[in-house]
Amino acid sequence: MYTDLEQYKALSQPIVWGAVENCFTLDMEIDESLVSNISIIPTVGEHYAVIQLEDGRWELAGGTLEPGEHYQDALVREVREELGAELKSYTRFGCFKCRSSAAQPYRPHIPHPSFIRLVGYGEVELVGKPLNPPDGEQIAVVDVVDIDEAVRRFEEIGRHDIAELYLLAHQLRQAERRL
Repeated sequence: MYTDLEQYKALSQPIVWGAVENCFTLDMEIDESLVSNISIIPTVGEHYAVIQLEDGRWELAGGTLEPGEHYQDALVREVREELGAELKSYTRFGCFKCRSSAAQPYRPHIPHPSFIRLVGYGEVELVGKPLNPPDGEQIAVVDVVDIDEAVRRFEEIGRHDIAELYLLAHQLRQAERRL
């Protein structure tokens, strides 16, 4: 399915997160050895799960791979840790191709200075509370909301990139159902 990224203003332009410049792409031809992070737009039926950190920010679920960890295993772990959920399905739909200007990688085992952050959507089953490991982000809230509310929460804090990822995932899910 063809999707025009031009309608997603934040995703169609380079995004800078600190020392890292990111370009989002729907290109799925990637070198898996460069994958450092995995993210998910979590779905619960027709709704979307959103997470809020202890500091009040809404954030995208997912995280950095551990040493030697495959991205699919990292996704299962991150879904448990951040959502208190079990992963039922996952569909990759894009990635951030990243380049860091930092002298050292974020963690010694991840690729540097170029790396890839995979993005997809997937069905989750909420089974408990977030695990909140001491070395991870502390999740205060997991809410299940409709797409409009999810987008509103991210836009409200200026995270148009995440809002657009949710909208893109929603568009792709709708198109998949029509096939």
